[in-house]
Amino acid sequence: MLELMAWDNLEKEKLSETISRQMVWGEKVMAARVFLAKGAVVPRHAHHNEQLTMIFSGALKLIFDDREVVVRAGEMVLIPGNVPHAAVALEDTLDMDVFSPPREDWIKKDDSYLRK
Repeated sequence: MLELMAWDNLEKEKLSETISRQMVWGEKVMAARVFLAKGAVVPRHAHHNEQLTMIFSGALKLIFDDREVVVRAGEMVLIPGNVPHAAVALEDTLDMDVFSPPREDWIKKDDSYLRK
């Protein structure tokens, strides 16, 4: 079923002093708008979901086991499932993370690694 939504009408969930997000999901895909204050840290983690991270403003340093990548406004990175990664916001950053399938831990609010 087609559903029209607006980000302004979705809950903005505060996960920590430096990270908040809005989410929408269907059966096979999830999109999350993530707000990270400069210096915000997303601890190292991995998940089976494929992840596409798009930066709308700011800059995010992604840390992988074999390299670090800085993703800036207008850029994106595709992270395969089961690849450990962490992130640090180099500036106030707005990103969109798209996951397939949806992140069940986020939906159930069972994502304690983000809630500090």
